[in-house]
Amino acid sequence: MNKYPADLPDPVALQASPPDYVALTAAIKLWAAELGFADLRVSDANLDHADAGLQSWLLAGFNGQMDYMAAHGKKRSQPAQLVPGTLRVISVRMNYLPQDAAPDWRAQEWRRLADPAAAVVSVYARGRDYHKVLRQRLQKLTDKIAAEIGPFGHRVFTDSAPVMEVELAQQAGLGWRGKHTLLLDKDAGSVFFLGEIYTDLPLPVDPPTTSHCGSCSACIDVCPTKAIVGPYRLDARRCISYLTIELKDSIPLELRPLIGNRVLGCDDCQLVCPWNKFAQKASLPDFDVRNALDTATLIELFAWTEAEFTQRLEGSAIRRIGYQRWLRNMAVGLGNAAQQRPNDPAMLAALRARENDPSELVREHVSWALAQHRSASQQQP
Repeated sequence: MNKYPADLPDPVALQASPPDYVALTAAIKLWAAELGFADLRVSDANLDHADAGLQSWLLAGFNGQMDYMAAHGKKRSQPAQLVPGTLRVISVRMNYLPQDAAPDWRAQEWRRLADPAAAVVSVYARGRDYHKVLRQRLQKLTDKIAAEIGPFGHRVFTDSAPVMEVELAQQAGLGWRGKHTLLLDKDAGSVFFLGEIYTDLPLPVDPPTTSHCGSCSACIDVCPTKAIVGPYRLDARRCISYLTIELKDSIPLELRPLIGNRVLGCDDCQLVCPWNKFAQKASLPDFDVRNALDTATLIELFAWTEAEFTQRLEGSAIRRIGYQRWLRNMAVGLGNAAQQRPNDPAMLAALRARENDPSELVREHVSWALAQHRSASQQQP
């Protein structure tokens, strides 16, 4: 069946002669919408202008333990070095706000952050692993293209490999880079994932959009650890998302109290952003909340055995951090709860049950958490 709009050339004709790339691009955008993508744009494959900023960021050491950010030479800024023959980059976004999210979902998130017993998992990680969802959908999109024009050079990416996805998406006009370094769109805020297709097709490119952050500094001001050291500049070593996900070792002592009850990721800069009042709900059920991660408590999640962690989080991006870091993060949350609930019997029992955990990493953070409760109780009048 001809999936092109009525006013576009028949795909059979496209296969018989050089494709009409304008018509093909219009068709690709329609197919992307059918596959659940909220938007698709095309850019060229030259990011030379972004390389200096990346090198400056790396020289400052802001990547922390993310050594992969410094690897691969020019492959980040020169997509054709990563995938030879690349002429264009197709960038897509997919919304992830759960379909049953309440109109006041941001207010609900702030209330959970204020509850010391709550285990706050970043919204993006509460459903299915986005890497799998986007990669599968992007592959289906390339299959549709190949079915219409024949084999073509391409490779799909979803937050993987040396790809400057925000820079590419900005260049393609999917949005602009906010001061928190995330991509922003006037109609969707920043509650979406990005994905890319590197291709050798000479598709027409879309124009970039303009920035609409103005003088707003809400994201910079709200960051609990002051990781946003300036507009468009993030010190990942202080970012709670880095500390709870990427960092493999002990969380620095001075940063632990600032993490609060955020046990995986941090949404504060997105929650406070005015543009996220326009955040759109996911078109797919994949990002619906699993394991009640929008209401779970620290004690509940800290009690999971390794087998439960593995089974319950099958198909979740959370499994990537491993069981030890999961427990480490929960211990920090339970320790920080001492500021409002010192010597809470249930919390103390949960922590003491892990005092002799096989993992040194877990034991160290449990010991710290228990010390926080002792210290807080001594300070009570």
